Amino acid sequence: MQLFALADCNNFFCSCERVFRPELRNKPVVVLSNNDGCIVARSNEAKALGLQMGTPAYQVRELLEREHVATFSSNYALYGDMSRRVMSLLSKYSPRIDVYSIDEAFLDFSGIGDSDKIHQYACEMVRFVSKGTGIPISVGIAPTKTLAKMATKFAKKYPGYRGACLIDTDEKREKALRLFPLEDVWGIGRRYAKKMAEMGLHTAWDFTQKHPDWVRRVTNILGLQTWKELRGESCISIDELPFKKSICTSRSFPGLGISKLGDLEEAVASFASHTVRKLRERGSACQTLLVFAHTSRFRLDMPSHYLQSVRRLPTATSCLTEIVDAAMRALRAQWQGERYLYKRAGIVVWDICPESRVQLSLFDTQDRGKLGRLQKAIDVVNRTNGHDSLRTAVQGFGDKRPWHLQSLCLSRQYTTNLRQILRLAIK
Repeated sequence: MQLFALADCNNFFCSCERVFRPELRNKPVVVLSNNDGCIVARSNEAKALGLQMGTPAYQVRELLEREHVATFSSNYALYGDMSRRVMSLLSKYSPRIDVYSIDEAFLDFSGIGDSDKIHQYACEMVRFVSKGTGIPISVGIAPTKTLAKMATKFAKKYPGYRGACLIDTDEKREKALRLFPLEDVWGIGRRYAKKMAEMGLHTAWDFTQKHPDWVRRVTNILGLQTWKELRGESCISIDELPFKKSICTSRSFPGLGISKLGDLEEAVASFASHTVRKLRERGSACQTLLVFAHTSRFRLDMPSHYLQSVRRLPTATSCLTEIVDAAMRALRAQWQGERYLYKRAGIVVWDICPESRVQLSLFDTQDRGKLGRLQKAIDVVNRTNGHDSLRTAVQGFGDKRPWHLQSLCLSRQYTTNLRQILRLAIK
């Protein structure tokens, strides 16, 4: 039987912070979004206090202080590195691993043995990763990815599973479906769940009892795939997912915003660099980009403006210098002078294709071979020394720039910055 295992890190951002602050174990912890805006991660103890995802931090500031909730700004450098460590350890347990997100990965668990051996193997994996990284994980094993995702919920909720829940028989599948709320099913979403609740469907089991024609009519082709997966038919493959149609990198600025062209250029160039990194990690290239910036929608006492400019590149590319240059040209073409305070800016790229399938132009003025070698050299330097060690001049330098994130509660980059590693005091 084909079996998929989904390894899911528990409260990942909070767990990363606790690895280097062991005194926070069993204490409420939250992590805030960019510019310390909203709650994006909560420990179980924080959830018990009634703190909700997406709640603006200022609205619950009094509760956070009264309950002594440890509050952190998002430390993406730390979370990214800890994610790589977790995935590296997981790869020991399967010849095939598909990283689904920063804290989740699917593994092929086919052919391991009977139910007892599979569960024992998964529990060993949970212990190994938790001991090696300090990050607790839960594992769900099932014949389909959707059922595996469901199984991780049970593994987290019930300690008796020892971190690993196996759904490998029809009896176990039916029991799980009857207990599982439809709104929590991967691929259903709140809108469809609300619509189906009005029709009397409240659990995953209720959904699976409907006719496939009805499912296709009420939802869509993805809803039908979810229906099949819940019934034990595997039909979702990560390999078959299409290339992302677009990639957006944007950020809100602290304070009132920024009004100087130089500051906005630095920000947009840095966003373009981040977008290039995403493209190259996926082995893809883009041909069209959009640069935008806008003032605050909530400050009615200040002049408002929305800046937007599109550029189409002659040839699809993932070259840093080409994309940054195009972004700068797009921004400068729409610049209105220092009359506005821009609160948010970003870059969107689309017309994305695999880098191996880029259609070259007969009239291309660029030496593609030379650009490719240059970009590979940049990639090597940045992989060795850290992101943006080698960058375009317009990106600027320093950590005190006005467009940088407001991170008043930022923890140290314990694993990626030698100046911020833990130091032990030996008496």
